[in-house]
Parts: sequence; structure tokens; C-alpha cells
Amino acid sequence: MRSRWIRLGFAAALAAVGYLVWNILTSGAQPASPNADSRDVETGRALYLRHCVTCHGDAGRGDGASAAGFATKPADLTDGRLMNALPDEFLLNVVLRGGPAEGLAPTMPPFSGYLTDAETRQLIRYLRALASPPFHPETAKPLVIGPNAPRQPILFSHVIHAGSFQIACQYCHADARRSEYAGLPSVERCMGCHKIIGAQDNPEIAKIHDYARRGQPIPWVRVFKLPEFTSFPHKPHVRFELACQTCHGPIERMRVVGADTGPKLADDLVRLVGFRPTSRALTMGWCVDCHRDQNRTRGAHAPLDCVTCHH
Repeated sequence: MRSRWIRLGFAAALAAVGYLVWNILTSGAQPASPNADSRDVETGRALYLRHCVTCHGDAGRGDGASAAGFATKPADLTDGRLMNALPDEFLLNVVLRGGPAEGLAPTMPPFSGYLTDAETRQLIRYLRALASPPFHPETAKPLVIGPNAPRQPILFSHVIHAGSFQIACQYCHADARRSEYAGLPSVERCMGCHKIIGAQDNPEIAKIHDYARRGQPIPWVRVFKLPEFTSFPHKPHVRFELACQTCHGPIERMRVVGADTGPKLADDLVRLVGFRPTSRALTMGWCVDCHRDQNRTRGAHAPLDCVTCHH
């Protein structure tokens, strides 16, 4: 009998210790309220009615009382086809720092003097709730900061063009499917859209008009470049339907495109002592690894001999 009470006491002690540890680990932690999201949406709606309704309208369709006075109509915040792919960080930047922070028109003023970061996120929660088709979080992936991104002559946002509007890469880089190089958009190609869109009130688009008036090409700063002794034709890669992001990264999520590519002395030294670091993008080892992978997984016939690229 005594041993039984000892065993029961020991079990009770273990239970007490377990309960104590659980309390320590969870102290201060509050269970998520199922109404937390709805409260954020309601708070966001109140902020919207206070700060945004004048331009964007009661329903968020860009038809507020002041909208008629703008050269560029305020965005239709209910259009999920355009809004859903825009990351929260993008929308946050536009609201707090104004349209020019993302290459948009200055008719969208900064609200950092009126809204906190937390309030802006609540406002974005409300805007997400307006979207049709409905918003799903997985569609708005985070922004990517491209390393070594140069300052371009025009703030061209791939987040807007390739992400939100989903303009195909080859619309602007039209040479990729038929030549060795991808090509850069001409002034005429840009003017095809921006002869009207943003022409009257966006300083970045005004730069395109200025180049067009002078008959000069836009002096884009090149980001991706292979050595002169390497031949890389875009045409077979595009025809094989290899996604552009395979080599260039998630450009549709970059404000300004940047890349960290090519050989690096540090990697060579690491290999010299016997290690095998992952090959850097646009190096020979990286390309060979990709050819082998495509041959194995997709039944490609990508060549592996040296003369393919060095001839």
C-alpha cells in the first residue's frame, strides 16, 4: 500500500512539474483570437473612410469625389486581378511614402504623417477584403531586393509591370525568342502604353517622353552579362520553355533588378581547399549543373561539351 502511495505521489509530482514547465513556456502567450482578423479589417475600414474615400470612393473603385480632377484615375482597389499580386510591402510603401516611392504618380500623397506602420497594415487588410477575385496570401509573395542593383535612368518597376499587370517578359524583351540576346525595350515600345498612361502626371514617364522627343534610346544599365568568350543564345532556352526566372531570379518581385552573378575569387579559394560550394548563377558550373538537371528531369538534350558555349 505504501509503495502504491509513493508511486501516486511521484506521478502527481511529475504532473505538477509538467504543468509548471508548461506555464513557464507559455507565460505571456495569448491564444490567437478568431476575431483578430475581422477587427483589423473593421479598423482598416474606419481608416479608409477617414483618409482614402475622397479619391478612391466609398467602394474603393477609384471613383471618389476628387477622382475627376486627376489626369490618372485613382486605382480600382477592388480589382483583384491587379491588386492580389502586389506584396504588402509594396502597398505599405505607397501608402506611407506616396506614389513616387514605387514609380507611381505623385497624386498619391504620403500618409506617414497620419498613419502608423501598424495602422497601414490594418488598412491593407481591409483593401485585401475588397478584392474580386478574392485575395489569397500565397499570391502576394514578398518583395526581393536584387543585389548590386544599379540606378536606372527611369524607375521601372517589374513589380508593377510583370507582377501586377503580368506583362509577358517577351513583350518588352522581344528578341529573346529569335536571337542570341534578349534585347531591351525601345522608347517606341514603352510609348506604346505610356503615350497615354501616366503621360500627364508621372515624372518617371515624362522621362520616356523626353527621350522620345529627342529621338534617343533610354540608356538602361545592363545587369546580366556573360564574358565575351562565352556564347549564350536565348532562342533555344526560350523555345524549350525554360522560365526566365530560372536564370534571372524572381524579377516580378524586384523594384529594381539586381544580380550577384559570375565567378568569385572567394569561391575559387574554397574549392582550392577541397570544398564544393553551390555554383554561383551564370557561371560555367551553374550552367552545366542546369543542363544535367534538365536532361534528367525533363528529358532535354542540353549539350555538355565545351564547344557549345566556347567556339
